[in-house]
Amino acid sequence: MGETAPDLTAPPHEATDLLSERFGSPVTADLLSDRRGSRAWKVTTPAMRLALKANAPGSDDARDKAAGRDQENRHLIRLTQAGAIDSAYRIDAGPWESGRWLAVRWIEGVPLWRALALTRGPEGNRPSVRPWLLGITRTWARRLDALHAAGWAHADVQPTNTLVTLVDSGEVHLIDYALACGPEEAERLPYRGALTHTTAPEVAEALLSTSDDTHVRVQPPADIWGLGASLFWCWTGRRPVAYEGEADRTAKLQAIAQGHTVPLEDARPWPFPTFENLIAACLAPDPDRRPSATEVAALLTEA
Repeated sequence: MGETAPDLTAPPHEATDLLSERFGSPVTADLLSDRRGSRAWKVTTPAMRLALKANAPGSDDARDKAAGRDQENRHLIRLTQAGAIDSAYRIDAGPWESGRWLAVRWIEGVPLWRALALTRGPEGNRPSVRPWLLGITRTWARRLDALHAAGWAHADVQPTNTLVTLVDSGEVHLIDYALACGPEEAERLPYRGALTHTTAPEVAEALLSTSDDTHVRVQPPADIWGLGASLFWCWTGRRPVAYEGEADRTAKLQAIAQGHTVPLEDARPWPFPTFENLIAACLAPDPDRRPSATEVAALLTEA
C-alpha cells in the first residue's frame, strides 16, 4: 500500500501543538475557508473552540498575508490593553514554517446577511422583528463605541465581519481586526480599503486620490457608514450605492465617492420609519453629519 498523501490544507502544526498543550487533546480542525492566500479553521479542543487563521503557503501574496496575520495580532493586543475588546477574545499567535498564525475564541454566531434573511421579504414585517432589528443595531453600535472611545476604527465594518449571536435578542460581535486603524501606528501595512460596497465616501475619495502605497487612516465616522451600508444591504437585498455589476473597483469607488445612495423607500421590503431614519443618518455623505456610535446606541435605547 502506498503512503497517505499529506493534507496540504491542514492547519500549521506549530499552532495545533501549542493549542494542544494549553487546552488538551485531541485537537480537531475543520477548514472553513481557503481563498485569497488565507485559510481559516474551526478548531475544537477538550476545553474550548477556537478560530485559527494562517496564510496559505505558496500563494503569490503569502508574505503580505503573513504580515496581515501579524498585524491583526498586534491590533488585538493593543485593543485588549485599551479595554476596547473582550480580553478573552485573543488566544495566541506565532510563526510557522511558512508564515504566521493567529488563534481567537470561537464565536457561535450567524453572519448578518444570513441572520436578516427573513426580513428581506414582506413576511419579515412582524411585530417581533422590529425590536429585534433595533437590538442588533444597538449592540453593534456599542461594540463600535468601545473601539472609537479608544481612538480606533474597525475599518472593515461589513456583513461578513458581523456575527449575530443569541438570535432572539440580536446580540452582535465584531470579528477580523486585521485592517483596524488606530493611533500611533509606526509600522503597519498601508490601509487601501476593504469590502468595496461598505466603503464610506470619504474613504473612497482618499483611495482614489492617493498612491497604492499610501496609508489611508480610517476614522470612526467611516465605521458608522459601514454599519448603515451593511444594514441597508442585508435588509433590502440591494447594495446602498447603485453601480453597474460589471464595473471595476475604481468605477465603484468613484460612484461611492459621489455620496449618492439608493433611496430606501425604493428598496425597503416593508416600511419601518425608525429603522429607515437611522440608516439614512448613518449614510450621510458628510462624515460630520453622521451620528456617533454613542448616539446610535442611545437613540435605539430610547426607541
